[in-house]
Amino acid sequence: MPKIGRFKNEASKQAYESIYRELEGTWPVPSTQLDVPTSFGTTHVRRSGTDTETPIVLLHAVGANCLQWHIVIEDLCRDRVVYALDTIGTAGRSVQTAPLTGESDFATWVGEVLNELGVDRVHLVGYSHGAWHAVLVALHAPERLASVTLIEPGGVFDKPSWRVLLKMIRAGMRRTDKNIRKLNDWLSPGYVIGDREFALVTEALNYRPGVGWARMLKDAEVQSISVPMLVISGAETVVSSPEQVAARLADLVPEAEVEIYAGTGHGILGHIPDRVIPRLMKFVRNHDDAKRT
Repeated sequence: MPKIGRFKNEASKQAYESIYRELEGTWPVPSTQLDVPTSFGTTHVRRSGTDTETPIVLLHAVGANCLQWHIVIEDLCRDRVVYALDTIGTAGRSVQTAPLTGESDFATWVGEVLNELGVDRVHLVGYSHGAWHAVLVALHAPERLASVTLIEPGGVFDKPSWRVLLKMIRAGMRRTDKNIRKLNDWLSPGYVIGDREFALVTEALNYRPGVGWARMLKDAEVQSISVPMLVISGAETVVSSPEQVAARLADLVPEAEVEIYAGTGHGILGHIPDRVIPRLMKFVRNHDDAKRT
């Protein structure tokens, strides 16, 4: 049955919001916050940058929120507006009031957010679970996208890793700082999140999400992706098999671009941003003119 995301109680909600407010100070560039209405509830948006090129929209990972992008936002918004969203149905400042009843609803949700922002087409970037949400927009509303970038898209182009899901469930059931840290070290070797970010992730476990998990797309679905696509993975990731994904994409969507970085895992965005972001922005700039064709 479709669900509406919510915290388990008001105390958890207040604790999460308190940490969220503290972490807002890590956002390194000027920003404007907006709460825009959609059919599924209000969506919290953080806007940064200047409006000279096609905007970027960012979709965060599971257990995170728009502030996850603070480590890279300065480079992303140098020549364009960037909108970082708190995904509806997840912990954050978005407030879900109606369920997402099907995968196409994610495209409807993003489309309604863009309408409220007065934006036609964007470069959509999704990280981890956000990559799943981003690919759903590419499938169901390609006309709104100049490009799509999927960072660490576990379970989208190859079979979902039940090992990862089970480890996450176990860590949530046996919730101690040690177990959560151990899970993070396994998922993201080489990248250790700060204490307050860790506290936010831990508090997010008290949120009952209104979104489901990724599934492996069928061949016909992959082939139907018509927007320029970049897929970025860490070679040591445990959420997918990057070489197999690359081979499948080369067969089904030969124009798709794939980058696999050695020596890094699922925490690639925080581990090697100096390599990931220049690659992402090169791809984005190559497709800025897509809005004019």
